[in-house]
Amino acid sequence: MTADDLSAPLGQQQKKLRRAIPITTSQALAGALALFLGVFVLWAVLGDNPFGGEPMVVVPIDMHPGTAAKTAEGQRPPDILAGGPGRYDGPSATPPQPGQATPAPAANTKTVTIIDGKTGGRQEVVIPAPANDAAATDGAPLDQKFVEMTPHGPIPKIAADGVRPADAFAQPVKAIPGKPDAPRIAIIVGGLGVSENATADAIAKLPGPVTLGFMPYGSDVAALVARARDQGHEVLLQVPMEPFDYPDNDPGPQTLLTSLAPQQNIDRLFWLMSRFPGYVGMANAMGARFTASEPSFAPVLREAAKRGLIFVDDGSNPRSLAGRIAGANNLPFARADVVIDSVPTPGEIDRALGRLEMAARERNTAVGISSALPVSIDHIAKWAKVLASRGLLLVPITAVAVKAKQS
Repeated sequence: MTADDLSAPLGQQQKKLRRAIPITTSQALAGALALFLGVFVLWAVLGDNPFGGEPMVVVPIDMHPGTAAKTAEGQRPPDILAGGPGRYDGPSATPPQPGQATPAPAANTKTVTIIDGKTGGRQEVVIPAPANDAAATDGAPLDQKFVEMTPHGPIPKIAADGVRPADAFAQPVKAIPGKPDAPRIAIIVGGLGVSENATADAIAKLPGPVTLGFMPYGSDVAALVARARDQGHEVLLQVPMEPFDYPDNDPGPQTLLTSLAPQQNIDRLFWLMSRFPGYVGMANAMGARFTASEPSFAPVLREAAKRGLIFVDDGSNPRSLAGRIAGANNLPFARADVVIDSVPTPGEIDRALGRLEMAARERNTAVGISSALPVSIDHIAKWAKVLASRGLLLVPITAVAVKAKQS
């Protein structure tokens, strides 16, 4: 101890010690941050929150359309929150005891099994069946007996009892009173499904006997097809096929090509077939080169026959082999006689419809094909309203598709 230490005022040495270990602001912030992270890690390890803080909310749903959901306490929907058949109490719900009878589900309902990923517990929940499932149980066209599953999705097939999709999905023909043998005209309006507005316009304005052709590329094409069928329209799948100027003129993805092996084209065909259900048959979209090549075209039509469909040639290619191949494979077939809007003006469309009437009177049946241009839809809709007064019957395409004779 020095003399300075003995003579220094009390407390001075303590101040020197404090100044010897300075703490900066950055060090204080770093310490606080380390403390916060330590607390967070400890909470994450020991805390019982398997959802990691994800927000959750339980909302009652009214399973019965047309009935307002009552959410006030004591007025909750009975099916969800009062132990009804649609109730879900979560993983903690008590499962049925061994030997306890499980009540049979009500009609038009489905049972869903929910498994708790943490405990392995199982919960059986009864929910209303979707409308299309209920329809299928009533033998509606979307019955699963007409569906074959493939890696691309469901495609049509002949049912085990021999019923063909073309027959199951066909619309009835309403004869003209007093004229059961009236000449028949079928009209196909194609190119639908890509533009939702044009498709909705066609469905709303055209009468049910007009057949609608859908391309397989629309984002909501299955729903649009369902709407069309609900309005009484038969539906065709338009299959993109190789034209002479491909690829400068490209029909779209998964186009059937003469350069591909038959099995490659069949694989593409399955992809196209799986885009939507409920069609009675197929029609070519473009395809002048493809429909003139028997090695490429024949396997596709054989597949259509195998699956109980019809085939419609759009009539654009005089060298098409569709009729001959269809006859060799017992495939119901139709060919367009008149392209209604090859010149899309009101006067030319009316003249084309006049030629279609003449063809029907001469041969008793005729087929016209059109695009979904607004002018075409409007003129076909007006023409169809007065067709019966002229002794001609507008029918869906299955009513004029016949088994072609081999030539």
